[in-house]
Amino acid sequence: MQSLAGPDLPHTSTTLMQWLATATAVAGVVALASLVQPAGTVPTASAATSTDGRPAPAATAPDARSAHYPLDCGPNPVQVTDKVSGDLDGDGGPETVAVVRCKAEMGTPPSGVYVLAAPSVQGAAPRVVATLVDPADKFSVQDLTLSGGAVSATLLGYSDTDVPRCCPDIHKGTKWRWQNGKFVQSETSSAGSELPASRGI
Repeated sequence: MQSLAGPDLPHTSTTLMQWLATATAVAGVVALASLVQPAGTVPTASAATSTDGRPAPAATAPDARSAHYPLDCGPNPVQVTDKVSGDLDGDGGPETVAVVRCKAEMGTPPSGVYVLAAPSVQGAAPRVVATLVDPADKFSVQDLTLSGGAVSATLLGYSDTDVPRCCPDIHKGTKWRWQNGKFVQSETSSAGSELPASRGI
């Protein structure tokens, strides 16, 4: 009977080359596993950008009290008196429309109406991208609403310097809607003088 013992088979011999081959294979498997993500995981770059490479729309509306408005109020603070938020331009992200004026101890300073978009840099202040009413037009703004993508407000003003400041004699219902890359203004009701042209982006 032949003995079961004998010379080692070629594949049972341990050599330096075999150790190196095994280590290389293990390293390759580890590297491949680090690239594979569980099903349903969204890569960070895809979560922050849209399919065409542009920044994805913000999930939350810009904070009206964090923006820097083109108002010179001197020593007085800027006051946000009203605001509405919604997707005005159809890009999937909300904008904010803010009614802003200089805060005063007496009287009612004229208001501006501004459209805010999300900051281009994370952590920065919201951007003012359009002026719907300039304070230089000397209107007060009431009844700000947003419905069906259109912003509506009532503008109060004075036809003459002799009209008492307590009692504006101009009341204009006004609406703005985003069309063809700009905000288009229309009147819903009017009394008194004509409105100035609206400002686009």
